[in-house]
Amino acid sequence: MQATALLHLLQLASPSLPIGAYSYSQGLEAALENGMVHDETTARTWIIDTLHHVVARFEAPVLWRLLDAFSARDATRVAEWNERFIAARDTAEFRAETIQMGYSLAKLATDLKLGDEALRSILQAQPEVPLPTALAYAAVALDVPHEAALLGMLFSWAENQVLVCVKSVPLGQVAGQRLLLSLQPELEMAARQAMQLADHELSNWSPGLSLLSMQHEVQYSRLYRS
Repeated sequence: MQATALLHLLQLASPSLPIGAYSYSQGLEAALENGMVHDETTARTWIIDTLHHVVARFEAPVLWRLLDAFSARDATRVAEWNERFIAARDTAEFRAETIQMGYSLAKLATDLKLGDEALRSILQAQPEVPLPTALAYAAVALDVPHEAALLGMLFSWAENQVLVCVKSVPLGQVAGQRLLLSLQPELEMAARQAMQLADHELSNWSPGLSLLSMQHEVQYSRLYRS
C-alpha cells in the first residue's frame, strides 16, 4: 500500500475519529452485567464468537459490497445494500448506533470535501446513512484499497470491544494489548470470509446477541449506549 493510502486508513480506523464509537459496546455491556464476560478468557471468547458469527457474516460483507458499489459509482447497488443493512438492525439500540455513527462520519467526509461530485451525490441520496455506507464512501474517496479498508474496519471494531473490556471487566492495559494481539489471525480469517461469501450466504441471525441488546435497553445502570 502507498504511504498516502496507509495514512488515510490509519485516520479512518483511529479511535480519535469523531464519530462516537467509544460510547457503544454493541451488547457487550449486557453480557458483562449477566456475568457471561468476566475475565480475559471469556472476553476473548465473546469477541471471537461475535466476530465470526455476526460481523464476518453480515456487517463486513455488506461493507465489502458497498466499497465495490461506490468504486463503480453504482447508485442502485449502494442504495440496495444501504437499505438492507439498516433493515437488518434488529434492536432499537443497534439501529440508533449505526445511524448516529454513519451520520457523523458522512458529515465529516462532506465537511472535509472528500470525493468527487458523483460520489457525493450517491451518498447524499441515501435517506439515512449507516456506518458501513459512510465508511465505504470515505475509503473510496480517499483511495484506500478495499482489502485494507475491510481489515481496518474489523480492527477498529475489535479494538473498541477490547477497550470496553479493559474499562468494564476490568482488564489491565497489558491484558488488553495481549488480547488485541491474539485477535490478529482471527481478524484476517474474518476478512477472508467476508470477501468470499455470496449474497445468499449473508446472515445477521444472532438471537442471543439480539436478546442481550434488548435487555441492555432497560438495564438499570449502564456506561454505554448499546
